[in-house]
Amino acid sequence: MSDLAMLLKGTKKHVMTGVSYMIPFAVAGGVTLAVCVALGGTNSVPTEGALGLIAQIGSAGLGLMVPVLSGYIAYSMADRAGIAPGFIGGYIANSIGAGFLGGLFSGLLAGILAFYLKKIKVPKSMSSVVSIFIVPLVDTLAVCCVMLFLVGQPIAAIMSALTNWLNTMSTGNAVILGIILGAMDCTDMGGPIGKVAYTFGVSMVGTVDAATGLPSTQAMQVMAAVGVSCAIPPLACGISTLMFRNRYSSEQREAGKAALVMGCVSISEGAIPFAAESPLRTIPQLMIAGGLGGAISMLLGAGDPAPWGGFIVAPITTNPLAYCLAIVVGSFVGAILMGIARKPITEDQSIEESADDDQILELSIEM
Repeated sequence: MSDLAMLLKGTKKHVMTGVSYMIPFAVAGGVTLAVCVALGGTNSVPTEGALGLIAQIGSAGLGLMVPVLSGYIAYSMADRAGIAPGFIGGYIANSIGAGFLGGLFSGLLAGILAFYLKKIKVPKSMSSVVSIFIVPLVDTLAVCCVMLFLVGQPIAAIMSALTNWLNTMSTGNAVILGIILGAMDCTDMGGPIGKVAYTFGVSMVGTVDAATGLPSTQAMQVMAAVGVSCAIPPLACGISTLMFRNRYSSEQREAGKAALVMGCVSISEGAIPFAAESPLRTIPQLMIAGGLGGAISMLLGAGDPAPWGGFIVAPITTNPLAYCLAIVVGSFVGAILMGIARKPITEDQSIEESADDDQILELSIEM
């Protein structure tokens, strides 16, 4: 088996390494931001006063999630040589709006390149120069150029095309639009696709009726579908860890508790640890749940005048019962689908996973 095949065979382990280091950032940042939003009383992230300053801490934690994920995926693949390219590549992925999927890609790419660059034969006297200077520099430039020039432009084009498409849909069937927006919100949890749906909803709310000075009924219904589906991913993940405890590791169950808090105030990033660890057992299920939630919201005529989502805006929505029902139904359906998609974790797997975590947390001082 080739070196590349062996390296890629351990992809799940590499991704889990990144996820295990990322979860504390998700918990610290997400819960801090969620509490600030809850205490702010404006249904949005506070920007002024003490709460505004504390909210910056939460935003910093969430902003570091993708770079940490990317950096430690690369570290798992190539030891210290992959850390700098992985972190910087993840930062670039975040800055161009590629979200956690971009972070996964940049981490794997950085790890593969670092792994092969380390294999270049050099005189022993030059080995430290290569490991400290050449490998990080070349790897970082290569990964970031790929992210900026090959990934960034297509993402921008896709976002523009999706926005135009949603604009043509806005006068169409409301339920179909709710399904589309809901599924988009649950695709990448704050990534480019979800941002298109969220931006579309906010722009609709920003278009007020000239006679009343308020957003139109249709605009509020669109934002309600978006607000519902933004809250569903973390809530579904948290509920699933409670309903199917034997199908999640102890670390995931702890992340699920934080996800429940983040879901209540519509911070979709709470679902990223689950989506990064097992995309195929998480993302399709959440898309179905989000689409269902968006459809129910549209069908029952819930309206959201605020550019935010989750239960925190329920008191100011029109038809709050329908709004909350859409969140609850979507979240439980997503939780059940996620639980069904996963296999029970045996005692042996738990012991092995714990041993892997211990190895992950022991940073080697050698290349």
